[in-house]
Amino acid sequence: MPAKSKPVRTSERELVTTYIFDAPSELVWKAWTDPKLIPRWWGPRRYTTTVEKMEVRPGGTWRFIQRDAEGNVYGFHGEYKEVVPPKRIVDTFEYEGMPGHVLVESATFEEIDGRTKVTQKSVFETVEDLEGMLASGMEEGARETMERFTELVEELKEGATDSKLAGRKRARPGARESGLVITRIFDAPRERVWKACTDPGEMKKWWGPKGFTTPVLSADLRIGGAFRYCMRSPEGKDYWGTGVYREIVPGKRLVYTDSFSDEKGNVVPATYYGMNAEIPLEMLVTITFEDEDGGTKVTLRHAGMPPGPDRDGATQGWNEMFDKLVTRLQG
Repeated sequence: MPAKSKPVRTSERELVTTYIFDAPSELVWKAWTDPKLIPRWWGPRRYTTTVEKMEVRPGGTWRFIQRDAEGNVYGFHGEYKEVVPPKRIVDTFEYEGMPGHVLVESATFEEIDGRTKVTQKSVFETVEDLEGMLASGMEEGARETMERFTELVEELKEGATDSKLAGRKRARPGARESGLVITRIFDAPRERVWKACTDPGEMKKWWGPKGFTTPVLSADLRIGGAFRYCMRSPEGKDYWGTGVYREIVPGKRLVYTDSFSDEKGNVVPATYYGMNAEIPLEMLVTITFEDEDGGTKVTLRHAGMPPGPDRDGATQGWNEMFDKLVTRLQG
């Protein structure tokens, strides 16, 4: 999470929030203004976002479309008034479900000792508009949006790691305090690899480290749907886990939470299985799928796993699982 202040009402019609990101201003600016990156963070996790138009220049316009799991569609648009890379951006914002209620947003980016302070201001047309936004749960939505933005900034800091050897492992040495990163190239079409990573019947064939079996695995593949599994060690010990799908872009991207659980699906601390107490109750797994040289590049990020033996073990476990996936795809 970024260091932040709660929204402060600086006047009857203005809210100001400050965030501090552990990254240089040019990187934070890129995450904020690159149309290709907007779907990765704009809005709460329960929505998918499509950028219909984004002309980041004075007088340029933008329009984003959001969809929820039930198929409802929400439109937003505005116009850029000021763009000074990588220091300041000002635009208007209008929700198309309530036309005529326009607010003016500004964000300034100040780099301090390699970190970036972002000051975000929202000026509403009326007092009623501001109070209505607060009553609608804006703070919670903004909090989740900034969580996603922070995750993206961390990914951009880590950078991409490529491997040209089919099925060969490569964990990024710079896997930071936020977790581990593994990239694999699979000799199979992207649609085939996606199916193997999302179909419960397929997943049971390769899920779990070397020597483990998976007697139980269920996946309700929708935003908000549950993911649950049991991995059984060669000695017969069961390890249960559970999670919730946060983002699903078929064939391209999968994000879900990851927690240890008991047999009934209740989240439990890692100590329940004799593991490190520093492992958080909830972690985040992000998997991306890209075409590469006739095969599929899969990049996995497991955020939250602390450094040390537990992260090393998780890295080994994921790579052994992917080794099993290679065999499955070749079958």
